[in-house]
Amino acid sequence: MNKLQKPIFEKSRKGKIGYSFSPTEFSDDLITIDKKKLREEIKDFPQVSEVEIVRHYTNLAQLNHSVDSGFYPLGSCTMKYNPKINEKIANFEEFSTHPYSPHKFVEGNLEIITTFEEWLKKITAMAAFTLTPSAGAHGEITGMMIIKKYLSSKGDPRKIILIPDSAHGTNPASAHFAGYETKEIPSNEDGIIEIETLKEYLNKDVAALMMTNPNTLGIFEKNICKTSEILHKNGSLLYMDGANMNAFMGIVRPGDLGVDVMHLNLHKTFSTPHGGGGPGSGPVGVAPYLVELLPVPYVYKKGNNYFIKYHGEKSIGRIKNFYGNFLVIVRALAYLMSIGKEYIRKVAEDAVLNANYIRKSLEPLLELPYKSKTLHEVIFSDKNLNVTTLDIAKSLLDYGIHPFTIYFPTIVHGAMMIEPTETESKETIDEFIDAMKKILEKAKTDPEYIKNTPYTTPVSRLDEVLAARKHVLKWEKSSE
Repeated sequence: MNKLQKPIFEKSRKGKIGYSFSPTEFSDDLITIDKKKLREEIKDFPQVSEVEIVRHYTNLAQLNHSVDSGFYPLGSCTMKYNPKINEKIANFEEFSTHPYSPHKFVEGNLEIITTFEEWLKKITAMAAFTLTPSAGAHGEITGMMIIKKYLSSKGDPRKIILIPDSAHGTNPASAHFAGYETKEIPSNEDGIIEIETLKEYLNKDVAALMMTNPNTLGIFEKNICKTSEILHKNGSLLYMDGANMNAFMGIVRPGDLGVDVMHLNLHKTFSTPHGGGGPGSGPVGVAPYLVELLPVPYVYKKGNNYFIKYHGEKSIGRIKNFYGNFLVIVRALAYLMSIGKEYIRKVAEDAVLNANYIRKSLEPLLELPYKSKTLHEVIFSDKNLNVTTLDIAKSLLDYGIHPFTIYFPTIVHGAMMIEPTETESKETIDEFIDAMKKILEKAKTDPEYIKNTPYTTPVSRLDEVLAARKHVLKWEKSSE
């Protein structure tokens, strides 16, 4: 916060009034609070005017960076623009229904759920989806639970999940929380899983391979069909982390490649909001022989009517209340219907084009650790530079650009993970490339300047080690 934006408590002056309730608006018994529930340390609320309150929160809002305010090239996150028409549709009064509403009164909502599932089935070639998981990682653990129950029902539970070193970071945690041990498989020099290496790690204790495809290097795992075949011969399953589906949506269908279980991220591929704009959604799709294990409740259509399956002998049971984050599903379906089936492929093609435009533009200036063809994102290294990846990321802030993902994947030294998505124009990408070129040139002539960036932001570079060890989580009165 800059010097002109003092905390609201420090603007307080006795006698200032923002708003006062009329003495007759509330009776005393309605506003009486048990003194035991009062926190003494915050009893003195600031006394400020209405305009000061408005300016305080407006200034705070302007400190935020979002996909609506600027370029957001976070690799692996697919920070595509969220069309406002989707938000408008999700806010229709008709969709604001309580989950306990009688089914006969909300058949339109049930139709949306089944319609969206049909879209996902056609895009992925999976037999069925559960829309219940509330995030990508939630989808991962749901998929792991399905695999575990399936193998246990055969009397062969197994205990190991194989995870490539190029997988998403949540994969090992999801497998662990499902009760599995994890073993990491190294990538080859091309950045993909080598079949011979897979065979070395494969045994009768392996329940599944958890593959991110395209992987976090932005490289397509071209051996996936052979991988699936080898796993199935071993009695193991293939789980695909579909968070990077934006790279080949409408071009390749995971179900056709031998994938048994996969999850999707609606806040990535299907353009629903991230984080605080969420909540999220991580639908899980399965092969035909796993459909009965999907969690309940499960909405399905029979004839012209809609029904809900609340129990299933083979189901893994409930993983969340109700039917998933419904309004996120509404947004995602609105997105798909607005682009239409004929343009789904175009989304992926443009995403790959944008990423490769960045790659070719910066390849002469940065180390490219893997020479294989990349799809939706490109990963550079800070090797042989006078500055670090963190320095470059901080310097981008002075250009009004949100930094790319840094230091991930960990198999790349000083990784810079850049994903532009298909919603960014050539002009925006050119501005990013130009900023990167200027930063890299300045790093050659005056590295100390780059190491002390940013200079134009409300807060300059912070001591991140100290911030991690000594948290400041509440306002304290200034000593000035």
